[in-house]
Amino acid sequence: MATHADSMAHAAFARRSYVESLLSGLPAVVRAVDQGARLLLSQVAENSVQMRRRELVEDLGKTSAFWLQGATTMLRGALLTGVVSASHPGDLPSPSGRQPGLTLVDNDTIESEILSSRLALAMMDRASWEFTDLRSRMTVLEGRDELDTNDVLRPHVLARIVTSAWRSAGLGHEAWRTLQGVLHHEFSHFAEETYHETNRRLLQQGVLPNTDLRPFIRRSQNSASNFGGVGGVAGSGAAGSSGRGSDFGNSGVMSSGGGRADVAEETRMMSRSVGLARGADHAEAVLGRLNRLIGRQLPEFAVTAQARPASAKLQAAIAEAQQGINRRLTGAGGAALAAGAVSTPALLEELHQRKQQLKQAASTPAERATIEIVALLFQSILTEERIPAAIRVWFARLQMPVLRVAVGEPDFFATVDHPARRLIDRMGACVMGFDAKTRNVGDVLEKEIKRVVQVVEAYPDTGRRVFQTVLTEFEKFLEHYFKNENEASRKGVSLAQQVEHRETLAIQYTIELRKMLNEMPVQEGVREFLFHVWADVLAMTAVNTGNQSDETKAMKRAAADLIWSASAKVSRDERAEVIRRLPPLLKSLRDGMGHAGMSAAKQDEHIHGLNNSLAAAFTAKAAAIPHERLEELMARLETLEELLPDALDVEIDESMVLDLSGHESSELEVVGAGGSMPTPAMLAWARELQVGGWYMLDYRVRNEAVQLAWQGLRRQLTLFVSPQGRGVLFQQHRLAAFLQAGLLVPAQDESLTVRATRSALAKLDVDPSRLLN
Repeated sequence: MATHADSMAHAAFARRSYVESLLSGLPAVVRAVDQGARLLLSQVAENSVQMRRRELVEDLGKTSAFWLQGATTMLRGALLTGVVSASHPGDLPSPSGRQPGLTLVDNDTIESEILSSRLALAMMDRASWEFTDLRSRMTVLEGRDELDTNDVLRPHVLARIVTSAWRSAGLGHEAWRTLQGVLHHEFSHFAEETYHETNRRLLQQGVLPNTDLRPFIRRSQNSASNFGGVGGVAGSGAAGSSGRGSDFGNSGVMSSGGGRADVAEETRMMSRSVGLARGADHAEAVLGRLNRLIGRQLPEFAVTAQARPASAKLQAAIAEAQQGINRRLTGAGGAALAAGAVSTPALLEELHQRKQQLKQAASTPAERATIEIVALLFQSILTEERIPAAIRVWFARLQMPVLRVAVGEPDFFATVDHPARRLIDRMGACVMGFDAKTRNVGDVLEKEIKRVVQVVEAYPDTGRRVFQTVLTEFEKFLEHYFKNENEASRKGVSLAQQVEHRETLAIQYTIELRKMLNEMPVQEGVREFLFHVWADVLAMTAVNTGNQSDETKAMKRAAADLIWSASAKVSRDERAEVIRRLPPLLKSLRDGMGHAGMSAAKQDEHIHGLNNSLAAAFTAKAAAIPHERLEELMARLETLEELLPDALDVEIDESMVLDLSGHESSELEVVGAGGSMPTPAMLAWARELQVGGWYMLDYRVRNEAVQLAWQGLRRQLTLFVSPQGRGVLFQQHRLAAFLQAGLLVPAQDESLTVRATRSALAKLDVDPSRLLN
């Protein structure tokens, strides 16, 4: 059995290992940052931006060695003590709010702290899972609740070292901001790999083996990472001890020199880091860890057992707690409390007291464990700052209904698709893209969330069924909300639906025209014009005026006239008839192409090609089409809509529609380029995205938050909308390409309930006995 001395030795080994890994990898990170600055300079930008980048490259060339030396010196000091002091002059800037008394702090120090904090957040966003595992191991080894504030293992300590050494080397804040995307990218991956390596070494020594070591893919020496735009960061990889490479490109396209092997590596890495790690596999792994931990403390807690109704005493206690929480969270008129009320210490203390009362009413250890776990889940949810306070009220009121379900349905802890979990995740995904301090989610969405919670509260005995019912209703509400109620998305959804309708009709018309002309001797130029141009004109006219309008019928007659005119004319009368019909036919063709949004130059190009086909007809080089076949063709064109294939069988993909840019307008941008070749896993992930979720989109030199507002038939088209109402439309393959390259990144690394479960695990790892108390 391990002694206290053994545990402390393991802890000291972990810190020493961590710092040594930082020291060995830091030179490669500095080189990668320098290379990133040079590649950034190669991108096209405004003169002022280019000038700042040029100055930055020159400054880095002179000072990067001093930057590295300063950071290395501070890290070596931590090899002995395990902490990095923030109080000695000339060492590190003191953290805000930690000096005794009131002193004036200069702007330079404040700015340094801001940049340091942002870097620490970027590292935590990337390395949070690995850091949580390491922190759990260290607190167990050292027998305490938390790491020291200045413990070298903390991400913000490394961030302070990096920024302080940067300033000591003579590099300024403006230079940091110019290169911030590169710095955040390189150091966040560096931190993730270093934490992972430290966890691996502790695991080899048998320290907390039940805290699963997640699979990790180390970036190869010459691999390329992908940065889209100036400020946005995408890509993957982690620092190695020898060489590091970074590749920057506009719209996520690998720049020259990356090579096929680098593209393959980037694709493989992004598949792991952006897509697959956030999917159902990760969620199931977190739940698996929770169940294993519970099983060690409480073997009789059988999550696969039959439903076990709560004891009568516990049911009564839950009902009483529900009433008390509702009274605490609503005012005299039944309205939700003002913003900020949910996160107050007083409320959290009240919830803690409620938990203790419930545990006293529980009749079995399993019930007490369930109460503890649900309380930990909601503690995490209710302290999630990204949830607006007004919405947090309604999440708080879900705690007792969820507890009732969790007690009675053990699979709540075993499956990621339990409707109670899915409902919380869906509502959370819709509201967590807002800044909780400055924005609100809108009256309509807030009212729907309120209604959902009140329905759940009104049916306390229906469990899973009521959660599934309101989940289905919420999904239908979202479709209606973004289409009709949300001001930012309403216009974009309408335009996207028009695009889908037009493209679907165009493909339907193309398919049917191919069938009709399959065995008919029609000039190849005319055939291609009908398939690639006129089918779209027919679709556009039908969308704007209706399938049976006079305008649509005129476009169909123009198609029949063109086919007839391009067939062989052997008699003088036929030639005279062609000459008579030609001017109005050409006018109809031009009008149709113009209404479909085609430029005059493109129209001229198509008309020129058709003139060549008509000339061939005059010289009798074209094949003749029997009169009865032409009559049959015209009859089929008139009833074309009745013959069209079902819209559900039509795929809007690149094999049929190569360019949707003709649909672009000031309100709707159509993504036609960018990203990297998606794997089947990425295509599957693109099909799984759900309406309402928030993402960070790096496109056209903008990196901004967007919300998924609409998906078309079979999710072949997907619309994202910014808070300002700018719509961005993707085809499925292009969407997968952006996900693959990290140009479209979920705002949440994991769902709300998975994040809460991981938070609960961290607390239970430190003190498993709280399950039984």
